[in-house]
Amino acid sequence: MRADYINDNLYREQMPDVGSLLRDTERKLCRPSTITNKFPILTWLPRYRAAYLVQDFIAGFTVGLTTIPQAIAYGVVAGLEPQYGLYSAFMGCFMYIVFGSCKDVTIATTAIMALMVNQYATISPDYAVLVCFLAGSIILLLGLLNMGVLVRFISIPVITGFTMAAAITIGSAQINNLFGLTSPSNDLLPAWENFFTHLPSIRKWDALLGVCTLVFLLLMKQVTRIKFGHRLIWKYLSLSRNALAVIFGTFLAYILSRDGNQPFRVTGNITAGVPPFRLPPFSTTVDGEYVSFGEMISTVGASLGSIPMIAILEIVAISKAFSKGKIVDASQEMIALGMCNIMGSFVLSMPVTGSFTRTAVNNASGVQTPLGGAVTGTLVLMALAFLTQTFYFIPKTTLAALIIAAMISLVELEKVPDMWRSKKRDLFPFLVTILTCLFWSLEYGILCGIGANLIYILYSSARPQIVITLEKINGYEVALVDVKQKLDYASAEFLKEKVVRFINQQHTKIQLAVIKGQEINSIDYTVAMNIISLQGDLKALNCDLICWNWNIASAGVVCRLKTELRRVFVFDFNFEELVISHFQSPSNTASTVTIETAQEQANATS
Repeated sequence: MRADYINDNLYREQMPDVGSLLRDTERKLCRPSTITNKFPILTWLPRYRAAYLVQDFIAGFTVGLTTIPQAIAYGVVAGLEPQYGLYSAFMGCFMYIVFGSCKDVTIATTAIMALMVNQYATISPDYAVLVCFLAGSIILLLGLLNMGVLVRFISIPVITGFTMAAAITIGSAQINNLFGLTSPSNDLLPAWENFFTHLPSIRKWDALLGVCTLVFLLLMKQVTRIKFGHRLIWKYLSLSRNALAVIFGTFLAYILSRDGNQPFRVTGNITAGVPPFRLPPFSTTVDGEYVSFGEMISTVGASLGSIPMIAILEIVAISKAFSKGKIVDASQEMIALGMCNIMGSFVLSMPVTGSFTRTAVNNASGVQTPLGGAVTGTLVLMALAFLTQTFYFIPKTTLAALIIAAMISLVELEKVPDMWRSKKRDLFPFLVTILTCLFWSLEYGILCGIGANLIYILYSSARPQIVITLEKINGYEVALVDVKQKLDYASAEFLKEKVVRFINQQHTKIQLAVIKGQEINSIDYTVAMNIISLQGDLKALNCDLICWNWNIASAGVVCRLKTELRRVFVFDFNFEELVISHFQSPSNTASTVTIETAQEQANATS
């Protein structure tokens, strides 16, 4: 019987079986699938085909040609010597082969990561390397704890606002280099102020080469739309646009410098050779003064929270974009990214994450497995070992054009009208994010955006949808309270206030209030206390309270606090039977009347 079941279980709180949970966890850890999930290479490598080798090589080589010039450029954006960009571009490629779960993802430093480390990397490169290690450790720990679910709390409007703000800031910081000027700051307003106040100092040859390179890059991005000729040729010509721009700029700078005069500002000396494999610096020396680990952490500050968060966001978003129908394990991607950063810090890398540009190139090049990353990483190592003298002649204006062209594609203005059409209020967290990122800082900007988003969640939680109607059943006026979503501590007081206010505002006397509970699947202690308080308030108004068809576990929370309130909870009646049984039963409590008795009374009345 249903009534017996309720009597036996209403007071009992269903506690988890710790022993069963531990046994299940132990069995799960011992399964081969657990190992293969943490090391995805064990899944795809045994199935590797010889036919994949050529496609992976072509894709890895193409990505390498894109990675080398971008890595040098992002090293400059970070305020470091250019070789640090290359140091950051190879270890992630190798580590992702072992731990990564998406074949297309390419790990390297990005413009956003470079900009976020700039403020303290300019003090000493050791700061950037240490943050790479610490950020990797934080990301790895979160991944091992299966905290990938945290990414869901950051909405697309916030991500869009952050990405657009970062792209605008990075592109603006390069406007001076594009025209041959030097800028004392990489921030948005100071960069443009420096540009407009130094217009007479623009170097015409740098400006000409920079603007032409930028136009070339933007046009080359569109050549895939050409209808005539072989599509594959246009595709790979477009993919190699960065390498072609750097080769042409370097060649031009080299030829024109033969007489000792250099018409362009060039990158200059890049330290040759592969970086040493050693522990990341846990202390450093700045201007001859020793800086301890604690002082370094104090200098880095909030970046220790924001850099891991942004890195996780980028790689998860990229993995989802290129997963092609497969489920992305965000926690595994975090483990892979954490290992890439930790091991990268041993070779003087700055923080790295997934690169959307290079991942798109990898995908378009037809990569079949993560093994393509080995080719990219090897190409970067070869460049460090043999090509650094050539890099001396890369014009800074060419690198600036490269960065600006990449940033233009990240400014997705079409998403703004999309948000306006679909949900106008989503523009609020978007605007909060983009404005605070542009005019304050990227770290605090995304936190403000998340905070703005949480305001909606908290507001919705504190003011659930509650519909109260006045029903007249068999001559009795009853307040029917329909709660449309779950109740928690934030909404407990709201429910109580709304019911009491409704009862007080009625001109006729209401003797019964019924809270419909089909959608209340769980409550907490605060809600239970407010239900008890509501019952007392209604009693003072000569009105009874019934909680109708609540989830038994939810009802139990209230009944364990106050046993006598068990009579308030009624199950299995329809609404008309509930009202009739309440007013016509001798004890005036519906819970003492069976469903059969209520049906008989309803039939007799009719």
